[in-house]
Amino acid sequence: MTTETRSVRGIPVAPFVTDVAAHIGGQDADVGPTIEKFQEALSKYRYMEMSTVQRRQGLEQKIPDISKTLDMVQLLKKRRDDPEPLETTFELCDTLFARATLEPVERVHLWLGANVMLAYELDDAIELLTEKLRTAEANLAGAKEDLAFLRDQITTMEVNIARVHNWDVKRRREAKASQ
Repeated sequence: MTTETRSVRGIPVAPFVTDVAAHIGGQDADVGPTIEKFQEALSKYRYMEMSTVQRRQGLEQKIPDISKTLDMVQLLKKRRDDPEPLETTFELCDTLFARATLEPVERVHLWLGANVMLAYELDDAIELLTEKLRTAEANLAGAKEDLAFLRDQITTMEVNIARVHNWDVKRRREAKASQ
């Protein structure tokens, strides 16, 4: 499948075969290579779909975490000048929570990944988390668009395979009937 048309993020557009005979090279051509080529393209689209689903799921898990962290840093900034300590419950892991009393703070420590944690001033942390949240939401929207696009391409390729196969069956029946 050699096509120059691609989606916004570089996914090739599946060609729709309107004239099967012309596409495979005439009435006497073998449909095997065409069906193989279409099945290969279909498997590539399915692989891209699977990868995009995983990316979407990761972003759907990451966005609430970023949002919660951003909300907490904004709360800490709001209460920075309040002399009263803040009582809170925080998550240690999926099923374990702990209570804490927080004194007013000027800095927070954020996990960046790969066992890296950095201290940030509250304003810098809010700016960083806001940008990360905006980027993650944009990536999620892109992943959803890609999934819709890929589903259309998968459907097109399945239809192409069925059309070529049905054309071949019809051609063989006609040849058998004429003998």
